Amino acid sequence: MSVDPVASANTTSINEPVFKAQGSEQSYLDYEAFLKLFMESLKSQDPTAPLDTAEYMGQLAQFSAVEQSTKTNQNLTAMLQQHSINQANNLIGATLEVQNADGTETTTGVIESVRILGDGSIATLEDGTEVALVPGIHISRPEPEPEPEPDADV
Repeated sequence: MSVDPVASANTTSINEPVFKAQGSEQSYLDYEAFLKLFMESLKSQDPTAPLDTAEYMGQLAQFSAVEQSTKTNQNLTAMLQQHSINQANNLIGATLEVQNADGTETTTGVIESVRILGDGSIATLEDGTEVALVPGIHISRPEPEPEPEPDADV
């Protein structure tokens, strides 16, 4: 039986999950890392004392729950992105009115385009002014003109 040498504690493989300190970018065990740990536990179990069936079923249930949560999060993200795109599309052509930070001036204009960012959206007005779409702005649409009544003589 061969045993791999112990590597330095500071080296990590590209495929290994990296666990970061609390408050950093990723402070949780992701789906891929959970799967790797689960598969390693199955590989390294003692054949003379196999894993308890109840414990094994519990781990499978956890694995299934993690997988479903991951899929649900992906679907919710896609739905939120589509919702943002639909909202941005509906804003084009609307009139936007916003006061500057000190409340002395008001910027008004018709929205020409909307840029969607990860943390919000920015509207570009017809004159080129960019306005962040945040609470406190006023967006309106002009009332549609009534259609003329058809002539009764025709």
